Amino acid sequence: MSLTIPSDLLAQLHAGLASGEIVPYLGPGALAHVTHKVTGKPIPADSNSLILAMNNGQPMAPRLMYEFPRAAMNVELKRGRGVVNKFLTTTYDSDDWTESAFHAWLAGFNPDYVIDVNRDIQFQQQWAGTPHILVVGIARMAGTAFRYRLYQHDGEKYAEVSNESVDSSLPVLFKPMGTPRPNPDFIASDADYVDYITELMGGFSIPPFLKARRVGKRYLFLGLRLNRDTERMVMSDIIYDCSTGPAAWAVIEEPTAKERRFCARMGIEIIEAPLSALLGEALEVA
Repeated sequence: MSLTIPSDLLAQLHAGLASGEIVPYLGPGALAHVTHKVTGKPIPADSNSLILAMNNGQPMAPRLMYEFPRAAMNVELKRGRGVVNKFLTTTYDSDDWTESAFHAWLAGFNPDYVIDVNRDIQFQQQWAGTPHILVVGIARMAGTAFRYRLYQHDGEKYAEVSNESVDSSLPVLFKPMGTPRPNPDFIASDADYVDYITELMGGFSIPPFLKARRVGKRYLFLGLRLNRDTERMVMSDIIYDCSTGPAAWAVIEEPTAKERRFCARMGIEIIEAPLSALLGEALEVA
């Protein structure tokens, strides 16, 4: 297996990110180099690390360790949904994490559309001085037919806006699984995912202007593993109306047989290399 990316493909990916033809889709691996400024501990990002962090560093029952939404559902049933939301807010609504060189590198392309299924604020911090639209996934919320909130950033602060008033010409950061800022909303438990995915399939989890913008786009999956059905279902509906041949690329250093079969079926080309091969020396400053 090669740990490098052919120069012609690398140039194509970089050009696509810069032009907006290719949309970056960030998974937990994008946070691999982010650590706490005091303790040096890595930020909880993937399913296993989130479960351990939520349970004070202790493993839960094997059936709950399978996937974070399952563990979060158990905590929600025993202690309430607010406990899960408080854990995620406390974890991510903090400036105590180191700046991600990966996110800084990506922001350097000035992308017009970024999808980030993590719940952190790294990319929001990169765009702290950049006017943009923030789309945040929500679930099980009364009083609305939609499963998202829309915020518009003016270069200084966020303000909640409607589909009718949003400036759809601005770059978009789509956080389907939530974020603590400007207001904490998260998709976390099994019940959240069931509601969100159901409405995603029905077309109510993505704003109309974003549905129009995504037509014909290609995607670059960065730090996302594709072994679990939950991540696959969310991804498949978010990239609906994508381009063909290939529809996307996935940077996966050691793909499993299951990932290979899924990507072949979806028209996703696997790039067998670490993220550092895409960034080069930029990652070393993390």
